[in-house]
Amino acid sequence: MIQEIIPYAYLLAAVLLIVGMKNLGSPKTAPRGNQIAATGMAVAIIATLVMNEVVSFTVIIAGVVVGSAIGAVLATRIQMTAMPQMVALLNGFGGGASALVATAELLNYVRADSEPTGIVPLAIVLGVLIGAITFTGSLIAFGKLQELVTGAAVTYPGQQIVNGLLAITTIALGVLVVMDPLVLGPYWGLIAMGLLLGVLLVIPIGGADMPVVISLLNSYSGLAACATGFVLGNAGLVISGSLVGASGIILTKIMCDAMNRSLANVLFGAFGAAEASGGGGGGVETRTAKGYTPEDAAVIFSNARTCIVVPGYGMAVAQAQHAVRELSDELGTHGIRVKFAIHPVAGRMPGHMNVLLAEADVPYEDLIEMEEINSEFPETDVALVIGANDVVNPDARTDKGSPIYGMPILDVDRSQHVFVIKRSMNPGFAGVQNPLFFNDNTMMIFGDAKGVVLKLVEAIRDLA
Repeated sequence: MIQEIIPYAYLLAAVLLIVGMKNLGSPKTAPRGNQIAATGMAVAIIATLVMNEVVSFTVIIAGVVVGSAIGAVLATRIQMTAMPQMVALLNGFGGGASALVATAELLNYVRADSEPTGIVPLAIVLGVLIGAITFTGSLIAFGKLQELVTGAAVTYPGQQIVNGLLAITTIALGVLVVMDPLVLGPYWGLIAMGLLLGVLLVIPIGGADMPVVISLLNSYSGLAACATGFVLGNAGLVISGSLVGASGIILTKIMCDAMNRSLANVLFGAFGAAEASGGGGGGVETRTAKGYTPEDAAVIFSNARTCIVVPGYGMAVAQAQHAVRELSDELGTHGIRVKFAIHPVAGRMPGHMNVLLAEADVPYEDLIEMEEINSEFPETDVALVIGANDVVNPDARTDKGSPIYGMPILDVDRSQHVFVIKRSMNPGFAGVQNPLFFNDNTMMIFGDAKGVVLKLVEAIRDLA
């Protein structure tokens, strides 16, 4: 009787996952969506546990306890600024788990001297290959984000040729495994190729493209899980893996469109390899940006009626989101309307700025996407840029020699006044200087974002 209910449980889980993902499309409904999706996954797990194939509940319970403990520690100890690194690791663990499950299932066939049939051999190859690539690729992404390895694009002569030869070798090994799954030599070679490809595919991708890489690796982890679902004949795993894989690909496409670049260019263009090339078309910037104080900015705010805040990774590093919320509240008491302009690739993972501002209880309706808010900049008194760089670089509109030319940006330079809070004049992830910093209507305020914002709040209060 219970076994007959399992397919319906998987169907319910799929519906809950879809509804949950739908709710994730808005910051306001995202917490509810996360709870619904988690409920759906719990239903799928329970349905799987009551299947006859489960061998030892002791091992399963031990795994749940250990995994839950680790997850709880990560959830409570990891700072929001380190969330991209955590997501990268979780993607890698998902891919690694799929590869291990596919390997265990193949070893069961070998032990029973029973050759897998139908789509299973191909699913084993895809599960282990995509899982291995996701595992090591995610570890490299984590290393770049954590600055354990260089965030610059790492290239070497003949790199594409080497990758091409490795890809051909990998395909050949995959064919051999499908033809004769019980011969394990090609299979171990396939795993080795997958692990190596994961490293080599992510190493040449620069820090500016990390949001796209994280999104793509998330999709890979879903596809690996889907393939493993076919290996196990588990409909729940196939459905959930397909949803993660498809949504990850769609998000990756959105991120690429936000940078006006193709996925192939992100993966193989080695963007950011020459970070020291200077601004624009490669010339070195010789002008000097003049520094101002928070007190200078407060004087301008005393005559302002509108302000658009543009958060960037610098805000995340300084953990300034709560200070920014305090500034927004203070400006509001002076009759200044504050909105937040969100660029799709600001930060180091999709939705990074939304998550940080939501943590600081910034109202959801004040978070405005780039397409909606760009038309408001010409009518805005003050645009306050906090730790953002490439996403506000006007060279993307005008300089055909710039590596970011054509990337949609936030048009902060068209505001009446522009305040830029930045630690130094160092370029952003793209490695190019920003001419915005030298415009006549720009005031550079150097320092830690949190400290500068808090001083700005005090200066505005003192003028009241």
